[in-house]
Amino acid sequence: MDIVHERAAGMDISKGDAKVCIRIPGARAGTSSRTVTTYGSTTNEIVRLRRDLEAAAVTVVVMEATGDYWKPFYFLLAESLNVQLVNAKAARNIPGRKSDVSDATWLAELAAHNLLRGSFVPPEPIRQLRDLTRTRSNLTHERTREFSRLEKALEDSNIKLSSVVSTLSTQSARSILNALVSGERDPHALASLAHASMHRKSAALIEALTGRFTDHHAFMVQLHLNRIDQIEATLAALDTRIDTVMEPFSLARELLMTVPGISKNVANVIIAEAGVDMNVFDTAGHLASWAGVCPSQNESAGRIKSTQTRPGDHYLKAALGIAALAVSRSKTTYLAVKYRRIQSHAGALRAVVALQHTLLVVIWNMLHDGVAYDELGIDHYDKTNPERARKRLQRRMVALGFEPNLTPLSAGSSPSFS
Repeated sequence: MDIVHERAAGMDISKGDAKVCIRIPGARAGTSSRTVTTYGSTTNEIVRLRRDLEAAAVTVVVMEATGDYWKPFYFLLAESLNVQLVNAKAARNIPGRKSDVSDATWLAELAAHNLLRGSFVPPEPIRQLRDLTRTRSNLTHERTREFSRLEKALEDSNIKLSSVVSTLSTQSARSILNALVSGERDPHALASLAHASMHRKSAALIEALTGRFTDHHAFMVQLHLNRIDQIEATLAALDTRIDTVMEPFSLARELLMTVPGISKNVANVIIAEAGVDMNVFDTAGHLASWAGVCPSQNESAGRIKSTQTRPGDHYLKAALGIAALAVSRSKTTYLAVKYRRIQSHAGALRAVVALQHTLLVVIWNMLHDGVAYDELGIDHYDKTNPERARKRLQRRMVALGFEPNLTPLSAGSSPSFS
């Protein structure tokens, strides 16, 4: 194979050090020499590595790593070198002959022949926003788990509050829980603390609040409530910081929020994960493939083995899933009609994935061209293919026991119903 980079370096990075293989032309024509050196992961060691790579005049540096250990190396080396972060799955070594040294050597060999693709590493402002939105997502999940622990504590005391209120995070539930912790045990007194809108549930609420709530349960409930309050305070601080960091991208966020189903928080996650520069992705299909919301390709000997979606950016997929479920409940949007059409023959899960793909295509075009969302309307499919719509109506009429006589209206006439 042709050699694209005569001077290349491969790096296998761990927490404490990195094995670096520098591949340069050999003494004889058509040969190469490889030198593997171990460098520490501290800043001074990485700077020393950068000087050595510059002295060797390497034109590309390829690295793979577990977790976030690649970040110190990548950002320091990228200041003056052409650095590529690659997926370990795309650079698998021979099983049974694998070590950090052989991995570094193999990466250098692949880099020399330009057989690897670099991963998407967003610019610094997007990386900061990504840290904030991912932390917020993790804390939101932790708050949900804390409410689950709170419900278990109530179940142990036979307090069935969660069976009556919609969620334990409501104001009525919090007032009742605070009273329980303070020592109130009378079900009637506790039920009177609920919001006026719950008066119709008073009998069920009194029955649910009759239990064996002890001092131990009060301690545990207070513990969980304190944890929930701490998380919510942290989420409020994160929201404030996200709005500050998002200011340079506020126009892009406003554009995304014109799409049905995309809320402010979902738009924040989309920008944090995919960025706003869509030139990074050649087409909308490339963005969907990177996010993992399109069928994979696994074909051998003329047989398609699997088309399931590949693992992608799960934070982005989760945000798109929220948007897809939100828009699926709409009655007046094209996206909702598309969801119901797919769901009717492929199931809800595939319909959600298809809607995620459609949303990403829309997002790519909006950010790439700088335009707002154009709603196609619920009658888009009928306008696109009126003949198919007519046949569908005829089949429906036959199923209901009517003659399928559909006569076109003449210009200016009004339909008559008998």
